[in-house]
Amino acid sequence: MNSCSFEMDGTRQPLPAMSEAYEHAPCGLVSTTTDGTIVRVNATFCRWTGYPADELLDQRRIQDLLTIGGKVFHQTHWAPLLQLQRSVAEVKLEVLRRDGRKVPMLINAVRRTVGETQQDDFACIVVTDRHKYEVELLHARRQAEEALEARTAAEEALQRADRHKDEFLATLAHELRNPLAPIQAAVRLLATKASADEQRNWSTRVLERQVAQLGRLVDDMLDVSRIAEGKLEVRKQHISLATVIDLAVEGVRDLVRTQSHHLRVNLPDAPVFVNADPTRLTQIVLNLLNNAAKYTPPGGTIDLVVRSEGDELVIAVRDTGIGIAPEHFDTLFAMFSQLPEGHSRSGGGLGIGLSLVRALTEQHGGSVKVTSAGVGKGSEFIVRLPRSSDRTIGHNSDAPAVLPPRGRRRILIVDDSEDSALSLAMLLEAGDYETHTAATGHAALRLAFEFQADVLLVDIGLPDMSGYDVARHILLDPRSSGMLLIALTGWARERDIQAARDAGFHHHLAKPVDYRQLFKILK
Repeated sequence: MNSCSFEMDGTRQPLPAMSEAYEHAPCGLVSTTTDGTIVRVNATFCRWTGYPADELLDQRRIQDLLTIGGKVFHQTHWAPLLQLQRSVAEVKLEVLRRDGRKVPMLINAVRRTVGETQQDDFACIVVTDRHKYEVELLHARRQAEEALEARTAAEEALQRADRHKDEFLATLAHELRNPLAPIQAAVRLLATKASADEQRNWSTRVLERQVAQLGRLVDDMLDVSRIAEGKLEVRKQHISLATVIDLAVEGVRDLVRTQSHHLRVNLPDAPVFVNADPTRLTQIVLNLLNNAAKYTPPGGTIDLVVRSEGDELVIAVRDTGIGIAPEHFDTLFAMFSQLPEGHSRSGGGLGIGLSLVRALTEQHGGSVKVTSAGVGKGSEFIVRLPRSSDRTIGHNSDAPAVLPPRGRRRILIVDDSEDSALSLAMLLEAGDYETHTAATGHAALRLAFEFQADVLLVDIGLPDMSGYDVARHILLDPRSSGMLLIALTGWARERDIQAARDAGFHHHLAKPVDYRQLFKILK
């Protein structure tokens, strides 16, 4: 709605003809600030509403002239649309005259920039078809009411999400403190010179268990982030299920023993194969076993049963634990969900495990459900996956799995954390490996060949260059032939693993390192 103007004494003025056209235009014209305050109005709008211009200019807001329904519509639709889309078209509302009568109008609005400020321009036309207008107005009111209800529901949902967030952060703090207490006690005991061998052995076992627990917590939180971003990936291959079951049972063995549970595993006589990501499938079974062990009173029984049903593979974990009320079946797999009766037995828990089970199972084209006879009567979780007829067991062909046999191997550890580098070096030397450490990427490039390293364990976040660049430079040298490169880093997202592969690393291990996996690679 820009008008023509001319310069007079350096001031921009509307042309008389254009000013006349504005005042007596066939539609009502109104300009306001972004908060609705009327700053310009034409004679047509004043005539239709019965207001003199001086009672509107800088005295009233455009929304003040609307009925209650119109004000609700302005708040829920009109103002937000102007903010986001900068225009509103074909809005039919009732405008209140100065004498209180209602005038139905069709309104169009646009937001534009004038100098350094923004203003809203409105063009209004009186609607003469009263019946049609009333029908459309009723529809508009219903839309406004529905929008208001939706807004209220959204606010309530945000409040619930905020409460869940606070509960999750409190639980996370609790879960992180739990492993730190025994770690602190074990470290202090190891520092006591008078400690007996039995105490040192106990301390070592505590440290191993609790550090592993911290690692699982971090992994679960990373997986939560991947789920939220829709970036959770599985790398499927044809595998024997027996291997997955063995790894999961081994992972839960300490918890089962501590709780004095009886774990029974029932596998088919014939080998069963599935097209799955072995790491993720192990995570599914391990989470179900952990869940059963935590929520079953000491001395309980846990049954892990694998069976084939047609084209499906069924993995069932049944326990004699605290059970589940039927009304909680639908919410049990939700993120951060925990049963009220389970808090005293869960050891805290982040409420992540079962949601990960569902997400990972669905990524494999399967499903998971829970059944229970009720509180105190145990429960059963049943995972169904597509069965594979291919009996060829998959393997990672991207890189050599192990080093070729030779004498005492030399390992260069590249890490700017002195504690991390030296502790790993001492552990490897105890396993009869010869080690050297480097704190920077440039030192690694020099020492890799001076030391004649067979293996490079490289942190990614180095002070002078990234571990990826170290790998790329090493592999450009012909002397690197036969050298094994392992990324050992705290960056463990899918894109970090892929970046390590792209840089030429043969393996990617996340901190804290799984030493069994590391020594298996180094065999």
